[in-house]
Amino acid sequence: MDFTSPASPSSAAYDVVAQEDDQSTSVDVALETNCWGCGLCVFVSPNASGFKCGWCGAITKQNAVKIDNKHFRWRVLRDRCFVSIVLLFMLFFICIGIWAVYPVVFSISYLCGIFHLSIEVILSISTLSSFYLAAFRPAGSPPTILWGSYPTVGKGGLENYTFCYYCSKPKSPRTHHCRSCGMCILDMDHHCPFIGNCVGAANHRCFIIFLISTVISTVYLAITTSYAALCIWPSLDHRPTRMWNGVVDSELIFRVLKENILAFLSSAMFLPARGLVLVYLFISSVSLGIGLTVLLWQQLFYIYIGKTYLNHLRDGDNAETEKQDCQNLVRFFGCPYSSAIYLPSYWKSRKIHEK
Repeated sequence: MDFTSPASPSSAAYDVVAQEDDQSTSVDVALETNCWGCGLCVFVSPNASGFKCGWCGAITKQNAVKIDNKHFRWRVLRDRCFVSIVLLFMLFFICIGIWAVYPVVFSISYLCGIFHLSIEVILSISTLSSFYLAAFRPAGSPPTILWGSYPTVGKGGLENYTFCYYCSKPKSPRTHHCRSCGMCILDMDHHCPFIGNCVGAANHRCFIIFLISTVISTVYLAITTSYAALCIWPSLDHRPTRMWNGVVDSELIFRVLKENILAFLSSAMFLPARGLVLVYLFISSVSLGIGLTVLLWQQLFYIYIGKTYLNHLRDGDNAETEKQDCQNLVRFFGCPYSSAIYLPSYWKSRKIHEK
């Protein structure tokens, strides 16, 4: 059949593709789709995992699958149980520490007891208040922006933004969706079940202050409990080891250590209940302090390099573009930028680490 009318561009393009399809087994056909940010029509390859709009800069992920959050209620229940356990654990440490330590401290000196009790009250208030702010303060939601149509969105207005299929709204580059909280979190670092909340832009500083206060409290508790335990520890009942001809060898040192350890353990059997509690508090505070110190060091390192934990995992081994400097720590804690002039010169220098 002969057609006299001229072929349209779309039909001509289709003919070209059809002819190429006869000659080749695999052909990339450009599919017509719309950018979610500005609504402009774009042509992309069906094999592409995503594309970036040339007008607004929004990133569209093709064939994105929304994972059904079946265990959301169980996660919420888990977080609430963890928060209750942590809160009860802190209150137990505070109360049992006062009961076990301060009668011994007050027996030494009334002024010394008042001083240490004041320190205990300050550390307790600081730890509990920072824990409350980190646990029950919103972690931070991304700002509301205009999107969805070409006249509304300016050029580059959604640069590197992605679309959250759970919240059905744009998601900035430093925003992540937390399936445990059921919302997008701005500058999300991680979801901590022990505070039952995400650590984000709004409560990250409170979380760091909570870690610092808890580490200081555990160090203080380890020192006071060890001193109080030594004060009430029963006297060691053992005979001193005599040296033969003033010679000290490895066998003598081993025998001395063995006798002192055995005498120390045998005297522990006569410890009162207060002494056993002091030993438990000392071991718990040391182990907890070591773990929290490692976590605090990791958090401060990520702040120093200008990243969050999730951004560090997402970037992987890619080259770091952020400035690694102590100025990041100064800005994080809300200090004015001019306060850095009081830092030592080697702190003020820019430190770039090369891999």
